[in-house]
Amino acid sequence: MDILKKFSVRVKKLRSHGGITQEDLAALSGLSRQYISDVERGQRNISLLNMGKIAKAFGITISELLNFNE
Repeated sequence: MDILKKFSVRVKKLRSHGGITQEDLAALSGLSRQYISDVERGQRNISLLNMGKIAKAFGITISELLNFNE
């Protein structure tokens, strides 16, 4: 599995387990719902800055966000 796919699965899993919608994650991260959707489908080559925004929205570090083994 490539890195974009691994990342997309991780974000979707964290969001689903947290019981939040894409709209919720978008609002918490300051990103658009379409951007979040693109990330979850592996269609975005996400920047480090936006990774930080998503990690902060989940209340975790970037390292935890990138832990694909959970």
